[in-house]
Amino acid sequence: MAITDKIYVKNHRQLASQLETSFPKGAFKGATLDILFQGEGLAKLNEASRDRVLEFAEDFLDCDCQANPHCGCAERKFTRYLLELREQGLGPQGVVDVMGDDYMLYAYPGDVRNFLDDSIRTLEAVEALAEVDGQGDVAAKARQKRDDLV
Repeated sequence: MAITDKIYVKNHRQLASQLETSFPKGAFKGATLDILFQGEGLAKLNEASRDRVLEFAEDFLDCDCQANPHCGCAERKFTRYLLELREQGLGPQGVVDVMGDDYMLYAYPGDVRNFLDDSIRTLEAVEALAEVDGQGDVAAKARQKRDDLV
């Protein structure tokens, strides 16, 4: 299961009440993206909530894909965002705190920890395979990325 399947809308009940409709708690669920990121939905949100939703849309939903926001670009960008927070030295709880402050999203620190651990293991595998295949430059990049996460 992808980490983006474990990212949830903070203050979900409050937002559902403001929008006068129900939607899934999962931030990257199709119905959530449709409801929160259509013009009519945004107009119903209070200013603070609207600002966070707009920041999320600007940072993660800005792509030229025809299927936007259901193209997968948002999930890939958000995954990069999580990895960048870790590279800045934040632990799982710090990552959760920052994503809450930045975008009104939350996740369980254990899920973030598992995601980071899986990312490190994947980079180790990339490094090993690249070395076996004689691609030292790829192995070095994977090693550097792994070291940045550890």
